[in-house]
Amino acid sequence: MRYLPLTPDDRRDMLGVIGVKSVDELFIDVPVSARRAGLVDLPLHAGELEVERELGALAAQNRAAGQGPFFCGAGAYRHHVPASVDHIIQRSEFLTSYTPYQPEIAQGTLQYLFEFQTQVAALTGMEVANASMYDGSTGMTEAVMMAARITRRKKAIVSGGVHPHYTATLKTSAHVAGIAVADQPANLDAEEAVIQSIDPDTACVVVQTPNVFGTATDVSKIAEAAQAAGALLIVVVTETVSLGLLKSPGAMGADIVVCEGQSIGNGLNFGGPYVGLFATREKYMRQMPGRLCGETVDAEGRRGFVLTLSTREQHIRRDKATSNICTNSGLCALAFTIHMSLLGETGLRKLAQINHAKARQLAAVLSKVPGVEVLTKRYFNEFAVRLPAPAAAIVETLTGRGVIAGVPFSRLAPKAGMDDILLVAATETVTTADIEAFATALNGVLA
Repeated sequence: MRYLPLTPDDRRDMLGVIGVKSVDELFIDVPVSARRAGLVDLPLHAGELEVERELGALAAQNRAAGQGPFFCGAGAYRHHVPASVDHIIQRSEFLTSYTPYQPEIAQGTLQYLFEFQTQVAALTGMEVANASMYDGSTGMTEAVMMAARITRRKKAIVSGGVHPHYTATLKTSAHVAGIAVADQPANLDAEEAVIQSIDPDTACVVVQTPNVFGTATDVSKIAEAAQAAGALLIVVVTETVSLGLLKSPGAMGADIVVCEGQSIGNGLNFGGPYVGLFATREKYMRQMPGRLCGETVDAEGRRGFVLTLSTREQHIRRDKATSNICTNSGLCALAFTIHMSLLGETGLRKLAQINHAKARQLAAVLSKVPGVEVLTKRYFNEFAVRLPAPAAAIVETLTGRGVIAGVPFSRLAPKAGMDDILLVAATETVTTADIEAFATALNGVLA
């Protein structure tokens, strides 16, 4: 059989070499109480056709974002990805290129990673970027650990505007590294609270803009306060398209910038895989996690690309590694780079303007629905609204009416006491008809 290549004779010979009579003897050290008696309660094996039918039926229970009005955001955004992106990532120069360790046979991979880094540095307004991270949340965790190494301090202040799932991801790793996470209560506009919390023990301050409630903030004052106390400012961006319209984090004084790059070149994909962007100032480059590709010339003077820095535990002593992330999101980074190349600076700015215009249109329409209050005052393509009843129940009802109305904040932070807050996003994929359908359905539910 294809997936069971060993014959009974093969197994008997292997057991003979090991010196045991049966496979069961290999588990003799496992206590009887920890062993399962009988089969796991799962379907037995089936033919390919039967499996295809079963999985197809399960998949049909999902509703794709493009099947109707869709206003979800909260860190994952529906944007149009041109068909050309999928076509180009399948070119042999990229699809079959070897991993970067042997540059003579990995020029395709190395070149697009170099271009990716250049794009990320330009977008974030920083001096250097790495060859991607897993996603935005793990990138934020790596940024905090990097800040702790640089400042030799062990306290991270996390703004109440940072996505709760990002903060939870940080806490998962921070306690192992001995880093105290001072996460503040959820706050629509947390600038003053963050500044007042900075003290001499602070290694870094983590802020998000636009934040989880959609509030766009000039973090220049936070940067000044953090750096005056010897701490670093980490800026998180979950909606990368916003960088086409808003002031870059680097221009506002950020020391480290972490973004979720899913918005560009990568579909929602029911939750992943996504791609983390990571950029910093050149003076901190050797503390940056992951790997960095560089441009050089070969022995004949021809342009080429190499793996310049790779301070991961795979390559150096584990205690000297700056990251234990074992790879970058290569294919997603490639899709990001291709989409960015197709857009160009002018295209990205126009895309960002369309997103903001759609959000303004949505806010104007929803504000006229009785009982609905638009809370976010400065936003890009996402904002928070207060409903006259728990948002989760209203969203569930609207789903039955064909409208995916957004993300109840209670799903992100169940204990925050903000059950009536709904996060809604409007990208270029939202139509006027979608917005009218949302308002009509919401009006009907609330009435």
